[in-house]
Amino acid sequence: MDLIDRLEEESRMEKKFTMNKTKYIFFDIDGTLRAGTHDRSYVPASTRLALEKLREAGHFLCIATGRSQAMAYSYMEELGFDNMVSDGGYGITINKELLGIKPLNRDDVIDLIMECERKGMPWGIQTDNSTVRQTPDSRFEEFTKDRYMKSRVVAGLNPSDYPVIYKAYIACYEPEEYGLESLQRLPWCRYDKEYIFVEPTDKAHGIRQILSHFGAEVSDVIVFGDAHNDLSMFCEEWTNVAMGNAVPELKAKADLITDDVDKDGIFNACLKLGLFDQ
Repeated sequence: MDLIDRLEEESRMEKKFTMNKTKYIFFDIDGTLRAGTHDRSYVPASTRLALEKLREAGHFLCIATGRSQAMAYSYMEELGFDNMVSDGGYGITINKELLGIKPLNRDDVIDLIMECERKGMPWGIQTDNSTVRQTPDSRFEEFTKDRYMKSRVVAGLNPSDYPVIYKAYIACYEPEEYGLESLQRLPWCRYDKEYIFVEPTDKAHGIRQILSHFGAEVSDVIVFGDAHNDLSMFCEEWTNVAMGNAVPELKAKADLITDDVDKDGIFNACLKLGLFDQ
């Protein structure tokens, strides 16, 4: 890039980052707002200070997470958020009120579970907005030793008995999931080596729902993320901030790469973007 191109690029970025009115700012949780692991996570003091200063500046703050609304609500309260995009973009909470959660395609999930049954792969499902998954037996828990959420055994559990299914969980090691033909019709992610999450992966969908609710402009959106499931909310029409600890694929789509979550990444990005200015 020559000098003229570089100056034009810097000018474009400066215009994109100009903060002259309320911004709609969306944060992933793990690896973005919180540092550490699932069972040993914490919110850096600088992140808490940044959130306080953002509120003082009058910005709209919102969590954007793949977690179910019930699983993420405690994080929302802990950090003083009133708004949340949950369930991978399919759940909307505004002013602490859940407006709704769009379920997965029921027929596709039933086909997937039936295929898992034929292949002897342990599974679980979520049929309501809760912090507990349902499983037909103890095999899923024995296979995964999962600490993310609790499982409840329901004898004779049949996904066909439920009108809606929000998430499914399949116990398997990579790359076994690629042998599941029914899985190809559903969104999914792998966060742990023992199982996959069959859940929505379209955080941008939820963000647009929030914008529509408030009549806000897409150009006023800023998103912060770190993981593969944040790729869906990194869109060209708004500002995308990748944490220093983010995966390479997310950094490649970012407008700004900040420091790691535990090295004042949120605070330093807000300074860079002028978000604390009234």
